[in-house]
Amino acid sequence: MKFIIIWYFKKDMPSFDIVNKVNFQEFDNALSNCLREIQNRYDFKGLQISIERKDKIITTIAPDELKLKQVNELLKTHLVRRKVDPRVVEINNTESASGNTIRQFSELKEGINQDNAKKIVLEIKKLKLKVQIKIQGDELRVDGKKRDDLQEAIAAIKAIDIGLPIDFVNFRD
Repeated sequence: MKFIIIWYFKKDMPSFDIVNKVNFQEFDNALSNCLREIQNRYDFKGLQISIERKDKIITTIAPDELKLKQVNELLKTHLVRRKVDPRVVEINNTESASGNTIRQFSELKEGINQDNAKKIVLEIKKLKLKVQIKIQGDELRVDGKKRDDLQEAIAAIKAIDIGLPIDFVNFRD
């Protein structure tokens, strides 16, 4: 008795993922460039100003609100130069610190939260494109039968403002 095994591969539907990831290497480079400029600027000479990142928390120390605002603007400028979207930094709160200084904690936002994911899903469903969107943790997977439908979905998603930088990765045809 002979058995014949037939292998067939089901062709997967084209898909891509929607993610929000921070490039920590580029972020650290921008942070070090910002610190270097703070050390060299005349208006910051002799002042106690520091910025440091531990995991996803950024701590900024400055002598007053004006200098703190200037340091935040300087950091945003260096992030843009390093092609890191400044919207990944969420400024939380400020508090007084020792030595007449102000301490500010900021957080790096990574991933797409449930509210933003649902907003994206609703907007795509309103367009009645022939794609399926699945929420997978802090990212979204979009499947469709045609590549053109996926490209149309990408254009529609870029038009939606959720306050986060989003990337389209793992485009499979």
